[in-house]
Amino acid sequence: MDILIKNAKIFTMDEKGIIEKGDILIKDGKIHKIDEKITANGAEVIDATGKLVFPGFIDAHSHIGMWEDSVGFEGADGNEDSDPVTPHLRAIDAINPFDRSFEEAIAGGVTCVATGPGSANVIGGQFCVVKTYGKRVDKMVIKEPAAMKVAFGENPKSVYHEKHQAPQTRMATAAILREALFKAKEYLNKKLEAEKDEEKDPPEFDMKSESLIKVLNKEIPLKAHAHRADDIFTAIRIAKEFDVNLTLDHVTDGYLIVDELKEENIPCIVGPNLTDRSKVELKNLDFKNPGILAKNGILVAIMTDHPVIPQKYLTLCAALACKSGMDELEALKAITINPAKILGVDSRVGSIKEGKDADIVIYSGHPFELFSEVEYVLINGQVVYKRK
Repeated sequence: MDILIKNAKIFTMDEKGIIEKGDILIKDGKIHKIDEKITANGAEVIDATGKLVFPGFIDAHSHIGMWEDSVGFEGADGNEDSDPVTPHLRAIDAINPFDRSFEEAIAGGVTCVATGPGSANVIGGQFCVVKTYGKRVDKMVIKEPAAMKVAFGENPKSVYHEKHQAPQTRMATAAILREALFKAKEYLNKKLEAEKDEEKDPPEFDMKSESLIKVLNKEIPLKAHAHRADDIFTAIRIAKEFDVNLTLDHVTDGYLIVDELKEENIPCIVGPNLTDRSKVELKNLDFKNPGILAKNGILVAIMTDHPVIPQKYLTLCAALACKSGMDELEALKAITINPAKILGVDSRVGSIKEGKDADIVIYSGHPFELFSEVEYVLINGQVVYKRK
């Protein structure tokens, strides 16, 4: 059924800016029309008088469905910490859409997430971008694979130190990543040579190297877990060595090296900030970080790192960044259009625009105000949440 949202204050998050009073017509799961007054016979009408309408919120770094809510080992499927190099692992094979965190995410206005492996391994595996509503992950996917997770700093060091194997130093982490990329590059070159010359044999199939081809071809970026400044620079160094795309995730020390990051112009996915300083590399944790990066022209998204911060609190993280100096509009962009751009899905989600997926959140007030309520959530033009 067509849906007509009427009389709303619309935060489009695109070039149209804020429409003080307008209507949105939804057809076949897409945003069909945006105008001041729309009539549509037979459409279900949602009266949004006095309400605020936003595109569905997006988290560019989550592990939702990978570590299930209120479940221990049986539901922990995010770290295959038996091998530091696992690029062939795919998040879609571990996500449980029946985890109640998805319901809570929807109730919090989060309609789209990038979710995938954790940071135990130097190469953890392949992230995907999914909608938060559905029973079958294959039907929830927007983009898969979306990125290749790699990790620097304390996490891979601590995991493999306990196992008495490499990496136990930052040097080993970098070397292991380089080795995997060199092998994949050699593997790809041999494949291409065999395609051009039938007398040459292709390389013996290697699933790990095969999985890294999309990185080498710049189809997906390395998604680099890096908190500390030196780890951030190592991630950048290796990305340049192999001429691959990169996103910097966590970036806790980002505001301390903002001049360098501005020069590099690499997207930064910042957080989780609503947490304690549980390890050494978090000593500079501060909510002012995303605002400082954004003010210097860096493309910034704000993350929860669910379950570190529950997925439903994405807007709270953006609100606290705003409270710490981030421009309000930039904070909204950091959970809508910016993560969509960083993840390469902005043609479908991230703003309220004709032709895009009808992922829409209707609020009683501004989402950065604590007592504002989510009234409706639509995903693919379907009402998936309505406040009782």
